[in-house]
This record gives sequence, C-alpha cells and structure tokens, in this order.
Amino acid sequence: MPKRVKAVIAYDGGYFKGFQKQKSTRYTISTSIETALDSLGIHSEIRGSGRTDAGVHATAQVIDFELPDFWSDLKKLKEVLNRKLRHIAFKHITFVNNDFHSRFSAKRRVYRYIFKTTIPSIFENRHIAYYPPFDETLLQQALQNFEGEHDFSNFLKTGTITHTNVRTIYSARYKKFNNYHIIYFEANGFLRSQVRMMTEVAMQVSLNKLTAKQQLEQLNLQKRHSTKLAPPQGLYLARIIY
Repeated sequence: MPKRVKAVIAYDGGYFKGFQKQKSTRYTISTSIETALDSLGIHSEIRGSGRTDAGVHATAQVIDFELPDFWSDLKKLKEVLNRKLRHIAFKHITFVNNDFHSRFSAKRRVYRYIFKTTIPSIFENRHIAYYPPFDETLLQQALQNFEGEHDFSNFLKTGTITHTNVRTIYSARYKKFNNYHIIYFEANGFLRSQVRMMTEVAMQVSLNKLTAKQQLEQLNLQKRHSTKLAPPQGLYLARIIY
C-alpha cells in the first residue's frame, strides 16, 4: 500500500514559469518533479504548501506525494532525485501520516525578500532585486501597518478566486545584513502575489512615492493606489511551519 511522504525542497525559480503545473509549458517546478518521480515508477501528483510565481525562489518549500512500497530507502530516493533534477534540490524526505497535506496542514508561512540599493552584479541579478536608496524608518513603519488580520483584497493579483481574502500577518519586519536589505513576512497564509504587492507598496512608501495614509487607504479597502509587483527575483519562500 502506498505511503505518503513529505519533502522539503529548494529551487532557483529563475529557471521556471512558477510552481504550479500549466498546460502551456513544462517548465514548472511541479512538472519537473513529477517527471522525475514518474521515471522512478512513482506515479503520484505532488501537493505543495504554496504556489510561487515565475522567477520566485524557495529555500524550504514543502511538498507531499504517495510513495509505492518498493521505494522504502528515502536517503537513496533523495540522492537519485537530486541527480535527475536541475535547479531543484531535495533537502529532506520523511514518511508522514496519510492525512498530511502540505498546504492545508500548514500553520504559518515565512517569506523573505532580498534587495540591494546598488545594481546587483551579473552573478546576483537572478537572485537579488534592486531598489534605489530609501528611508529605513519609513519602510519599517510601512511593514508594521500590514501586521494583524486584514482583508487583503487590494493586495492580490486580479483573477484570483479564493474562499476568503482575510489573512493574518504575524510579523512584517526589515533588517540589513552587510550590503543586503531583507524584508520578512510571516503569516497564516498569503494570496497570489500578495507578498510582492505588499513589498512594492512598502518600498514606495519608503521612497516617498506613496504616503502611509495612501497605504492604509489601500489596506482598508478605501482606494487602490498601486497594483505593481516587486521584482520576483528577490523573493524566497523561506519556511513552512506545521
């Protein structure tokens, strides 16, 4: 009888059109992994903890899938998959209960956004975003405005269908590390492109292109001032908490 396994994976999203399978392309995380699994006699769809956009990375995405009985050596499975896949790495594979679901069992999700205020080098520009010099105090204040429970209907990509657009942001903060600037978001869940849109609005406030009042008007569903998304290459799905 097949057993369910949970895997933690990392990937360079710059090589893919996003996490979710698409009819128009095979260059997605899901399709790449399922193709590798299929070649090993593992005919199971994978389920992910969340869907990342094209160009967005992950250091700890979580997936789960069914494993046939003849695959019992998870260490060997990890090694074989890592030889077959490019730009995707399996970090851990463990057995879980059959009722485990990468998405619905998750309690919290953490994203981080990394950027520089100088043009990233040719070796960084796939993985680090760029913004001009900004006001760190204004950025921190703008991020704190997102904390708490809100209806984020003005912070998602149009065409998104969800049961509810209410999400709770437990933490939104900024820190500097050497020449890198890092924004962290931790929440019970995120809507499609929500993190990129919140990041862009917070950065516009820090650059004095939007006011805190305008940010709050958008957050409180009074008026939408920006629909622009932060560049995808700076965003990382960093942790899933169960």
